[in-house]
Amino acid sequence: MEKQTHDYDMVKHTLAFISENWREQPSLDTLADQAGLSPTHLQRLFTRWAGLSPKAFLQAVTIDHARGLLRDSASILDASYELGLSGPGRLHDLFVTHEGMSPGTYKAHGRGLNIQYGFHDCPFGRALILITSEGLAGLAFADHGKEKSALADMTSRWPEATYVENQQATAAYARRIFESERWQPDQPLRIVFIGSDFEIRVWETLLRIPFGKASTYSDIACHIGKPKAARAVGSAVGKNPISFVVPCHRVLEKSGGLGGYHWGLTRKRAILGWEAGAMAA
Repeated sequence: MEKQTHDYDMVKHTLAFISENWREQPSLDTLADQAGLSPTHLQRLFTRWAGLSPKAFLQAVTIDHARGLLRDSASILDASYELGLSGPGRLHDLFVTHEGMSPGTYKAHGRGLNIQYGFHDCPFGRALILITSEGLAGLAFADHGKEKSALADMTSRWPEATYVENQQATAAYARRIFESERWQPDQPLRIVFIGSDFEIRVWETLLRIPFGKASTYSDIACHIGKPKAARAVGSAVGKNPISFVVPCHRVLEKSGGLGGYHWGLTRKRAILGWEAGAMAA
């Protein structure tokens, strides 16, 4: 009986730890370390008492939070359309002003476009910033040592553009984006969309999803007047070239599942957790 009580207490402690620290997506090794057990022992013990593995419980907690974000998602989009990006509800956290590049530039794969780029550390790994003379054109993420792959992915979107590394120029954008005290409504961050007309309409709608909230692919499809185009919306969301600033991470599946994310689901969870923490601060 004493051993059973001890086992139950260990599982209860682990359940509480996951519930309180799900935003960090703790690994099995981390959970085992805080419980003072081996990973194998904790896996068996937790599964026997809880009926599912620590990983499955972590996923359930994450999805439950995602469903919470989705509550009233359609009405959130309705309200943001009525109020506009700079409305009194402060619906857009980064205070962004935007414009689309000419269709000709997009169709020419960026020919004639000069893009400067640089890598910078940020809360979510390495951030690749791409700018033009008009403003921010791209923001990608990479793990340390994977910078070349991230750069190749972004340059393949506009292969005919000219690219020049300029850390000094892009550093100002990195600070402006990741240091929330620099988010000033009277100094909006200027961004430039380079995509098809349909993609730009989707990306503009993403800008209307408020900080700490979420929407679904089908809701976005309805709001751009294409209610049957949820799959095409999903494709456009996946091609969003300005991650974080244009919050594609706030788009979830209708079930509350996280869906996909071009830069990895671990990073998507981290960004959503960072936003939740910022809301609570």
